[in-house]
Amino acid sequence: MLDTLKTLLANQFEASLCTLHLAVMRCPDACWNQPVANWKYCQAAFHCVFYADLYLQPSDNVEAFKQQPFHVDHAGVFRDYEEMENRPAVLLYEKAFVLRYIQHIRQKAAATIAQEAADALAGPSGFSWRKCSRAELHVYNIRHIQHHAAQLSLRLRQDANVDVPWVSHAWKDA
Repeated sequence: MLDTLKTLLANQFEASLCTLHLAVMRCPDACWNQPVANWKYCQAAFHCVFYADLYLQPSDNVEAFKQQPFHVDHAGVFRDYEEMENRPAVLLYEKAFVLRYIQHIRQKAAATIAQEAADALAGPSGFSWRKCSRAELHVYNIRHIQHHAAQLSLRLRQDANVDVPWVSHAWKDA
């Protein structure tokens, strides 16, 4: 049963992150800094991958999160971690970086899910503000990615007549 759950979670993380990747990759430069809800397109895409990254951590230890090698190597992009502040986003993000970040999180998701144990998945999420099991946190994370991928895809369709296809569980070209 555990292997089935881990396969399901890994496949759905991959599908949601592929969808996000396609929405970012297909975004025309003219749309990259245009509005999407309360953000610019680049901010919405970054927010989505940032929180996917955060919720793949074992806990809400923010300092450990900030000390990950990917974050240290890209400190100039993460800057002041405005995503973790209760204020409107102002920073802008380059498409090439967001695409690299998504690729990094695709690998992190696969590795994280592969290492999960049954007791950890049944236990608390590890995040004081998410009162659910670790397994449910993974599902929440996937739903969050899909929510924002759908927003971005809708903007592309409406603003640039660009389609982002449905990704069922894997998209090898993304």
